[in-house]
Amino acid sequence: MTDSAPVIVWFRDDLRISDQPALLAAAQSGKPVLCVYIFDQISKGLRPHGGASLWWLHHSLAALKTDLESIGGRLDIVEGKSADVLNTLVEATGASEVMWTRRYAKGEIAHDEMVKTSLKTKGIEAKSFNGQLLFEPWTVQSKTGDFYRVFTPFWKCCLTLPAPALPTKAPKSISSASWPRSAPARVKLADLNLLPTKPNWAKSFEPLWTPGEQGAKAQLAAFLKKGIKIYSDDRNRPDREATSKLSPFLRFGNISPRQVYYAARHADETGSAPSKQVEKFLSEIGWREFAYHLLFHAPDLLNQNFQPRFDHFPWHKPSPKIWSRWTKGQTGYPIVDAGMRELWQTGTMHNRVRMIVASFLVKDLLIDWRKGEEWFWDTLLDADPANNPASWQWVAGCGADAAPYFRIFNPILQGEKFDPEGVYVRRFVPELDNLSNDYIHRPWEAPPALLLAAGVKLGTDYPRPMVDHSEARDAALAALAEIKV
Repeated sequence: MTDSAPVIVWFRDDLRISDQPALLAAAQSGKPVLCVYIFDQISKGLRPHGGASLWWLHHSLAALKTDLESIGGRLDIVEGKSADVLNTLVEATGASEVMWTRRYAKGEIAHDEMVKTSLKTKGIEAKSFNGQLLFEPWTVQSKTGDFYRVFTPFWKCCLTLPAPALPTKAPKSISSASWPRSAPARVKLADLNLLPTKPNWAKSFEPLWTPGEQGAKAQLAAFLKKGIKIYSDDRNRPDREATSKLSPFLRFGNISPRQVYYAARHADETGSAPSKQVEKFLSEIGWREFAYHLLFHAPDLLNQNFQPRFDHFPWHKPSPKIWSRWTKGQTGYPIVDAGMRELWQTGTMHNRVRMIVASFLVKDLLIDWRKGEEWFWDTLLDADPANNPASWQWVAGCGADAAPYFRIFNPILQGEKFDPEGVYVRRFVPELDNLSNDYIHRPWEAPPALLLAAGVKLGTDYPRPMVDHSEARDAALAALAEIKV
């Protein structure tokens, strides 16, 4: 090992160059730097990306490549098992250190510990950094030393802790190490085949999103200029532009939570955004923190009920027809169908509507939340290892902070409350475009003459409800009563 031995920066869910602690530490070492992304869908314990996530990953890697080149770096992409690639790369380059950003899922932690141990046996130092959270899970504890199971006291505790570290700027320049012949073979980004082609079902995503660090910064700036001013009041309104749309950028680390946190605080301090709005927005960033807190302390959050009594819940196995109607937005409940179609067309879904469609699946149809979580994992651009299972468990009633667990969203009333003029429904369920506001969320109750005038033939142009909500609600409450303790 020589003074010119490189430092390897192993990129994962931290695809940016500013406020990137691993990259900054490598740059400050004064040694040549190898920036590596390992496309690993096969290592034990690592959950393979869903289809929509792969689209975002492709464009994030392309953006990262450009950003690294702007400071003299290079992004090398390798496909295979991460541990094998890193061990071979260390031997080929004589690297002195490997640096990365910490992850918090059970399999990820075990995998990273295995890699760290393997490197240590070779005398290689592995350094991990926090670049994904404001407060790492082990730093937030109740007075009894336990972890929090309810969000409000969790977030209150967070706000009493020392403030998160200030975000750092990107290195001005890095010295890029050469890639030796004996190192694992590199691949071109296009060779990973991350983008759908036949058919290109992601084509509609392209005009809506700009994955990568520059896109993240632009999205944050746009939100702080306009959306945050109405955030607290209108964030539950899918018919209005009041949400940040930062979730996929945070999911892939195109921007750090510290950057978001301090940008929002600055907006508050300068008066460009009301304090009430900023605090509400930051509490939603806090929910993301809470999800990771749960994921770390309840490592089986992805596949086991947080509340064990739900292990005996009588879930129904859906028929292919029932499952297809939910996934394709053909349930007969307009707000549910609008949400599922928004997911198809944009790769995301408004958060209020996510709760509505999830409640419909687990409460109206009595289908296991894990099946819904898997669908979201495959179809969401922001499919997050902590947020996704934590939120599904919350809606199902089996998660943390899920009281009352018997909460059942009424899709009609939810639509009327949060999309009162049917703007959102008409955007994604255009066959109901000419229906009046009085019946846009309950078309089956519209008089025949009104349906005829609106050009809607129920059962042909738009489906009748696949279940009666009041009957489904009674069935769900009866099932929940069986597991009440």
